[in-house]
Amino acid sequence: MRQTFHRRALPTDAIAFSSPEGRGLFSEELASAGLNGYFPLAEQFHTQSEPAFCGLGSLVVTLNALSIDPGRSWKGPWRWFAEEMLDCCAPLADIRERGVDVEEFACLARCNGADVEIHRGDASNLDAWRAALAIAASGEAVVVASYDRAAMGQSGSGHFSPIGGYCSATFWMRSARQSG
Repeated sequence: MRQTFHRRALPTDAIAFSSPEGRGLFSEELASAGLNGYFPLAEQFHTQSEPAFCGLGSLVVTLNALSIDPGRSWKGPWRWFAEEMLDCCAPLADIRERGVDVEEFACLARCNGADVEIHRGDASNLDAWRAALAIAASGEAVVVASYDRAAMGQSGSGHFSPIGGYCSATFWMRSARQSG
């Protein structure tokens, strides 16, 4: 029988949103205006429909939070982004198997109306990262992080997640993750 998981424990350095500490941090961020970018993302929260769709799920949340009109119907009269609509750069069957990389994510965002800038960690510095997080926290733009889950003590490998909040005093950020 293959191994399955239900609610894997977070790494020790991650804080569960619903924990007392997570609620306290949320209150601090809210009081410091570090969550202005969180609410548009939270309104559009979406759990990815396929294991390899973290990029698509994050992009759906982002495009809908930015109020970008897809220019085509999702279902019935509703114009709304959904994962199955994000097929302008690669076939969904391919994405379902392997996910997307940063360049494909950017391509999908651009062909669906978003302005995109890619900033790579190895070509940047901590001050630039903090500045990007501050912009995301202000609600002026959305920052989607692409990172290696294994490097953070999580299961899996590459992952995408919109950043919904940031506290400059503690350098703590709130991720709006699409999967468990």
